Amino acid sequence: MKKVIGIFIAVLFVFIFSFFSKRDKEKINWISFEELKTAYAKEPRPVMVDLYTSWCGWCKEMDRTTYKNEKLASYINEHYYAVKFDAESKEVISFNEKLYGYNPQYRVNELAFYLSGGQLEYPTTVFLTGLDGRPSTWSGYLKAKEMEAPLKFFGEKKYMSGSFEDFARKMKKEW
Repeated sequence: MKKVIGIFIAVLFVFIFSFFSKRDKEKINWISFEELKTAYAKEPRPVMVDLYTSWCGWCKEMDRTTYKNEKLASYINEHYYAVKFDAESKEVISFNEKLYGYNPQYRVNELAFYLSGGQLEYPTTVFLTGLDGRPSTWSGYLKAKEMEAPLKFFGEKKYMSGSFEDFARKMKKEW
C-alpha cells in the first residue's frame, strides 16, 4: 500500500510541476543574411527583416512583446525567413550579389539604408517577396495584431492579386 501511495504522490508531483511550470513559447528562428542566401537557394520564400539598433527602446519592446506572440512566431517560422539586422552594423554584408558596408556619414550600414528606402527609423520591419524583390517597409513599433495583415499579405502572396488596403479590409483577424 505504501508503494502505491508513493507512486501516486510521485505522479501527482510530476503533473502539478508540469502544469504550473512555464512552457517554452514558440520563438522566431532568426537567421543572418549569410544563412538566408543558403536557405533561400534550397527553398525560396518571402523574407522579413527586423531592422533595429542597440539603443532603440521600441526595438527592445518589440522583441519583448510582439515577437514573443506564439501565433506570430509560428506564422513567421512557417512562411518566412526572418532576419534580425543591426542597422548600425559595421560588418560588410553580402546581399543579392552586392556588398554593403558601414556608411559613417549616416552612421548606418548601407544595407539598412537600402532596405529602409533611406527612412532610417527604428524599429523598421521590411518585407521582401524574394531576394531581388522591392522592399516594403513598415516603420515603428508594431503589435502582433498590427503585423498580422502585412505578414499574411506577403506570406500568402496576396500582393499578386490586389492591394494591401483591400486585403487588410477583408482579412479575418485571428491574432
